[in-house]
Amino acid sequence: MTSETLGKVWFVGAGPGDPELVTVKGQKLLAQAGAILFAGSLVDRAATLYAPPGCVIRDSKDMTLEEMTAWLVDQARTHATVVRLQTGDPGLYGALIEMARPLTVEGIEWAVVPGVSSAMASMAAAGESMTLPEVTQTVILTRVEGRTPMPEGEDLASLAAHRTTICIFLSITLMYKVEAALRAAGWPEESPMLVVHKASWPGEEKIIRGTLATIKGLCREAGVASQAMIVASPTLGALHWETLVRSKLYDPTFTHRFRKASA
Repeated sequence: MTSETLGKVWFVGAGPGDPELVTVKGQKLLAQAGAILFAGSLVDRAATLYAPPGCVIRDSKDMTLEEMTAWLVDQARTHATVVRLQTGDPGLYGALIEMARPLTVEGIEWAVVPGVSSAMASMAAAGESMTLPEVTQTVILTRVEGRTPMPEGEDLASLAAHRTTICIFLSITLMYKVEAALRAAGWPEESPMLVVHKASWPGEEKIIRGTLATIKGLCREAGVASQAMIVASPTLGALHWETLVRSKLYDPTFTHRFRKASA
């Protein structure tokens, strides 16, 4: 690269933990990257697995936002392809916009490669569906208030009042708040709950099933206190229900553009 040209920064979603869940496009970018800034121990395997020889690899776990953006800017002045490798999807509970703004100011081109969210990976690990016909068609991705406050109207109790599928991020240490919010929203004690620790991580994944009344104790017994997805949903356990409302798309009595209904 010449002094007049700048490289491009790619924000790549590494997925929930399994390095094979990085998208093909993400893998290709990692394989051609001159520099990779990865998010702590969460995605180090993907960074080292796909990075080419001689690639500059930096762990961001001890860096401030300003230090990360300065590093990305500096590397873009030297390398054509720079990758910021983030857990899950870059646009969900990441500092995407905060890091992208300084790049824009510096005239550095950037783009995003989406990743598999731990919400999807957790439901996949447990063999559950987020939506079911006439049960719920809505998924809420949220967290409970900790050191980061929630905007007005987004407290968990208000969201839980919709009785849809709720995937709760970054909140396993605040399970008592989760329970209190669900109860305040009228969820009964026997409501099914799911917690998945390190979804998709080879050899480390834990799946915990319980109810609103039991889930906190079950997580304590399993030693799960970090890196866990909490799911409350009326769809949980549907595999074993006696009856299900049939999907219209595949119902023989349903006509659509590719198939006419049978009698």
